[in-house]
Amino acid sequence: MSTSPSVTVVLPAAGTGSRFGQNTNKLFELFDDQPLWRHAVERFACRQDVRRVILAVSEQDRSMFAQQLDRQPTSCPVIMVRGGARRTDSVRQALASIVEGDVTDLVAIHDAARPLVRQRELDAVFAKAMQCGAAILAAPVSGTLKRVAGEGSQTVSRRDMFTALTPQVFSLELIRQAYAHDRGRAATDDAELVERLGRDVSVVPGSADNLKITYPEDLRLAEALLHECRSEFA
Repeated sequence: MSTSPSVTVVLPAAGTGSRFGQNTNKLFELFDDQPLWRHAVERFACRQDVRRVILAVSEQDRSMFAQQLDRQPTSCPVIMVRGGARRTDSVRQALASIVEGDVTDLVAIHDAARPLVRQRELDAVFAKAMQCGAAILAAPVSGTLKRVAGEGSQTVSRRDMFTALTPQVFSLELIRQAYAHDRGRAATDDAELVERLGRDVSVVPGSADNLKITYPEDLRLAEALLHECRSEFA
């Protein structure tokens, strides 16, 4: 691969967001006066190494995404594909849309509901993925871990324990190979599919405030972080 990567970003955005407590997709919630998903797109679209963003959306939400894109075009191409019932189905559809001639060294898979990833962390995880083919952002576990068994609990060491974040970044060849070998078994993230091939996935330290918006209180916390540290997310 070249020393200056060509990155395609995949944003799975076909989920229902039922835990957010709304009848509509939580990605349409306003965050700093823009739909939540726009922030995830803009974190990548401003970069010279990002060539395109692929947004995997449900059929029922497609027109809304299209309207919001038309109102405010992005600085790099955003392509919409039809997402699936599962996150892995959406990623699979996005990978299938990368055709011969679309120069792509790396595929960065990022939760569309994570609006606060920092540029320096993207620099680091892209560089590591270029070096070894697979790298993810992850934050060290800070709290005390407990394993619950019956009525009791057992303290588990948090040494070497991390919480996986996104983006998760892979060479195009490797992530395609991982999805080709997927047999439909449940996987918590894309890195797990790569691990099943026997490949190492490098961990790049990321910030715990790279929040995934799951509940309404997460949105309020993210807004407070953005207003306090706006320059860090530019």
